[in-house]
Amino acid sequence: MFENFRVFETELAGRPLVVETGKMAQLANGECLVRYGDTVVHVAATASAKPRDGIDFFPLSVDYEEKLYSVGKIPGAFLRREGRPSEKATLTCRMIDRPIRPLFPKDMRNDVSIVCTVMSVDQDNSPEIAAMIGTSIALSISDIPWKGPISGVSVGLIDGEFIINPNAEERKVSEMAVTVASTDERIAMIEAGANEVSDEDMYNGIMAGHEANQKIIQFIKDIQAQIGKEKFSYPSNKPEHEMFEAIRDYAEDAVRAALDTDDKNVRDERLKPVYEDVHEHFAQEYPDQEAKIDECLYLTQKYVVRRWLLDEQKRVDGRGMDDMRPLAAEVALLPRVHGSGMFTRGQTQVLTVATLGSIRDNQLLDGIDEEETKRYIHHYNFPSYSVGETKPSRGPGRREIGHGALAERALVPVIPSVDEFPYTIRLVSEVLSSNGSTSQASICGSTLALMDAGVPIKA
Repeated sequence: MFENFRVFETELAGRPLVVETGKMAQLANGECLVRYGDTVVHVAATASAKPRDGIDFFPLSVDYEEKLYSVGKIPGAFLRREGRPSEKATLTCRMIDRPIRPLFPKDMRNDVSIVCTVMSVDQDNSPEIAAMIGTSIALSISDIPWKGPISGVSVGLIDGEFIINPNAEERKVSEMAVTVASTDERIAMIEAGANEVSDEDMYNGIMAGHEANQKIIQFIKDIQAQIGKEKFSYPSNKPEHEMFEAIRDYAEDAVRAALDTDDKNVRDERLKPVYEDVHEHFAQEYPDQEAKIDECLYLTQKYVVRRWLLDEQKRVDGRGMDDMRPLAAEVALLPRVHGSGMFTRGQTQVLTVATLGSIRDNQLLDGIDEEETKRYIHHYNFPSYSVGETKPSRGPGRREIGHGALAERALVPVIPSVDEFPYTIRLVSEVLSSNGSTSQASICGSTLALMDAGVPIKA
């Protein structure tokens, strides 16, 4: 019945890694079932037959679905059914998305969907790593254009020794938790947290992960060589080089003049008439190609900024290569909260508020991990007004969850233990203005808010 059913086996960190394909989800472009120890994750990769019209980006979606039956739990919600993805699931989606997205053709506009379903969990063998490897296999053997494969591993550090894919007990005592995704030549993604380890240890840990990935990448290449499909062709959305040169020659001086300011609002206002003029000038020569004209203007901006960097050693706002934007820090802005701090860097501004509660206020976690409560919580909000746009507020999206987790992870090593400070700590970072990294500004604002609240941080 399953003529295309195949099984491939190898080892990863001393544990069996088994890949099955050809039995499930046979209507997907590519699929596989990954067994890592007793952890089982199914991954399906699907692409639309036709490109989506009127968009200037590659429409990729990655979903990581944690099924509570995978750990023998019944969901605690009223309907006893899985609801919206947990924060951990959202972060895993982003972790898988980052290394695979750059390897798709930039000019492809076909929708691509990756769905990773966690079916069984052995706490010693990470389902996140199994999902990342499964995603790479599903894309590699599919007919979807993709320049993989990649592989991913986690790296721990215990007593000066690097551990690849540490088990549950090892993760509790490890001084670092680093996930490294690689191609056969280069590192594609790093996600890290550590207890103030040295730069040398961090570098060596990353390289240890990169080296460990090479065996799995070769394993995936062997699978692809045996059962991989021929990649389908797609209509390119890339503007012709002659079109780009014509638009760049016409608009370069105007783009250069528009960009030459340290104020984002002024820059955006100056660019509007440039775009209007270019569209009007090339409307007859390139009819019905508004998206390509916009792409050429974007490439012209990149060209101008690159020439500034290489020829004049200055950045788009006029700063030199080593110049920082003006910095400002304030505390105790809000009278009735436990702690507050505002950090401003140029036109980036974040207000963080700290709230303390009893241990009973710990966040309850209903997920597939062994951890059931969380004492330190960081939430990040990015309203539309922070970038001068008008959009309704619909709750936190994946980006906001990701940035909140990044700031939370940065501060975990300096948060006092529950014995030293028996309180639940919640931080909320409100982005007031964004023109540069707001996640890093959130970390700075959080430090101010924690100190204002009297939390004895360790650094």
